[in-house]
Amino acid sequence: MAEQEQRKKIPLVPENLLKKRKAYQALKATQAKQALLDKKENKGKKLKFKRLEWFLHDSWRQQRDRVRLRRLEVKPHGLEVPDKHSLAFIVRIQRINGVSSLVQRTIARLRLKKIFSGVFFRVTPQTMKTLRIVEPYVTWGFPNLKSVRELILKRGQAKVKNKTIPLTDNTVIEEHLGKYGNFQAISAFLRPFHLSMARHATKNRVGFSSRRWAYLAIEVNASISSFGG
Repeated sequence: MAEQEQRKKIPLVPENLLKKRKAYQALKATQAKQALLDKKENKGKKLKFKRLEWFLHDSWRQQRDRVRLRRLEVKPHGLEVPDKHSLAFIVRIQRINGVSSLVQRTIARLRLKKIFSGVFFRVTPQTMKTLRIVEPYVTWGFPNLKSVRELILKRGQAKVKNKTIPLTDNTVIEEHLGKYGNFQAISAFLRPFHLSMARHATKNRVGFSSRRWAYLAIEVNASISSFGG
């Protein structure tokens, strides 16, 4: 009897308090799991310090860009539009840190977010003027039909329902582009291509001289012609 009376005297915990405790425990478990994931992700990462030379170099690049773009406004002569070619392939070969905002916007509009990423573009007087804006940071070439076909088969990726899928066969192309004969629609359908360059071409990329960049542009043009890298 005494044991039964003692059990009856034990106060019961309200149900709303139990729910709050349960929610709090679930929150703490989620936070602990996220903290563990963050610790694993940040493990091995080192703080990167930017030297004063980098700031000076970026400032110099921005000033040089302003002068170059101002000259283009004064003398807006564009690149010659070739009669034989209507399609070209443009590849970004330099970083754009510290350059003018116009160059950065143009690079973004061309979808060249990474170095050695490339896109097709139609050769027109307007596109050639656009190339003049980003001329020091890109190179381009005129691929033939075989090169275009090999590039799409080897490195082609498409954007379908906000997802990137590889173009492994013609089914996806016919399904999404069968009704289009428009270059803009096809260009938007294809994701930017990522070329693989020779290891020695990308080594010590920062601080290349103009001669070194000219040599790299030759390699990129060779890659545009073959697309085998």
